[in-house]
Amino acid sequence: MSSAQPSTGAHTLKPVLSTLQLWGIAVGLVISGEYFGWSFGWASAGTLGFTVTALFIAAMYTTFIFSFTELTTAIPHAGGPFAYSKRAFGPTGGYLAGAATLVEFVFAPPAIALAIGAYLNVQFPSLDPKLAALGAYLVFMTLNIVGVQIAATFELCITVIAIFELLVFMGVVSPGFSMANFTKGGWSGSDDFSWAAIPGMFAAIPFAIWFFLAIEGVAMAAEEAKDPKRSIPIAYITGILTLVFLAVGVMVFAGGAGDWTKLANINDPLPQAMKLIVGENSGWLHMLVWLGLFGLVASFHGIILGYSRQIYALSREAFLPSYFAKVHPRFKTPHRAILAGGVVGIAAIYSDAFITIGGQSLTANIVTMSVFGAILMYILSMLSLFKLRRSEPAMARPFRAPLYPFFPAFALLGALVCMGTMIYYNPLIFGLFVGFLVLGYGYFKMTGQQRADALPLGVSAPIAK
Repeated sequence: MSSAQPSTGAHTLKPVLSTLQLWGIAVGLVISGEYFGWSFGWASAGTLGFTVTALFIAAMYTTFIFSFTELTTAIPHAGGPFAYSKRAFGPTGGYLAGAATLVEFVFAPPAIALAIGAYLNVQFPSLDPKLAALGAYLVFMTLNIVGVQIAATFELCITVIAIFELLVFMGVVSPGFSMANFTKGGWSGSDDFSWAAIPGMFAAIPFAIWFFLAIEGVAMAAEEAKDPKRSIPIAYITGILTLVFLAVGVMVFAGGAGDWTKLANINDPLPQAMKLIVGENSGWLHMLVWLGLFGLVASFHGIILGYSRQIYALSREAFLPSYFAKVHPRFKTPHRAILAGGVVGIAAIYSDAFITIGGQSLTANIVTMSVFGAILMYILSMLSLFKLRRSEPAMARPFRAPLYPFFPAFALLGALVCMGTMIYYNPLIFGLFVGFLVLGYGYFKMTGQQRADALPLGVSAPIAK
């Protein structure tokens, strides 16, 4: 890698993050998915069908993270998947992975911000949910700008609280747990498995992905890790194991608490499941409702860190305007990139009531769009791993994917199955996603000279030591 500064005049990011802070980011990015969203998968697959789907997706993510860690430690770059695909397939590969990651990380936060707003509206009915969502953006963009060390410490604290709350949920509902409740109608409404349950299990794939979506964002903090070659593998692997345990736990205990069909189409399955056991006036229930906010905040805050580093990295290598590649001279954070993603998210929040696509709100659709971005990025990352193993066998790989080529091959196969399923059930959103990529590719083609001027051919921006 070249040590020459890019012509943008950007400062390098500051390597300050510990292994524990990286674990907090890994789990925090995802943990809101344990609180809401996943239970919609029960509506089509049933509890047992969705368990099979969720275990398949958990296996896909586990093998993906073990494989992805090889890339993250070999190429510790703020662009994450963008840098890996660019190294493997050149600028066009870098563009596709960068655009896909950008879609995933910029489009997910508005939905989480609105969930935070809706949650606060329940507690304070006079509070406008959109105003609360705007407030969340302003508070957590500011926290991310002030410094990554402060932001990561805050992320670690709220992540630990969110995990504690999930463990409390499992403990409180366990006395009323019944396997008969969990298995009743568990195969898409039937007590017994039949081939008729298969379509519902495929339809539930996006909701199983929600359990783990965005854990790969740790890659974008690689330049800010003190010792990325050691700490990133530990953070990733312990992070995915933590999330698999929590996902299985909340799903099983919620489903066994009572009539799971009452939880299948609501945004707050955990409080409602607990209510079946302890009643509406229990102090446990009130604690869960209040502290449940920490799960949403952890993911929202962490994804702001992720999208800002992606915008920064793409801008630093002239895939986006170099204006966004500036790092704050005092705080050493990509402040312009943080604000840019926030502007997009806030615009989405205030457009939600006016734009509907396919009968769904804008927010529901951009969540689906975010998942499309994630899956395309997973596919390109695994292809990059295979390509670099062949084209650069001598590359330093501090962590090597175990059981190669089987782990990355399973992750790639799982991602392809997810992509096919998502296209089948969401053709209109997929068309918009492709349209977005095509428009971005037009910009990419028009700015080739800009990239040539920014850095010599084949040279990437520096990695902070």
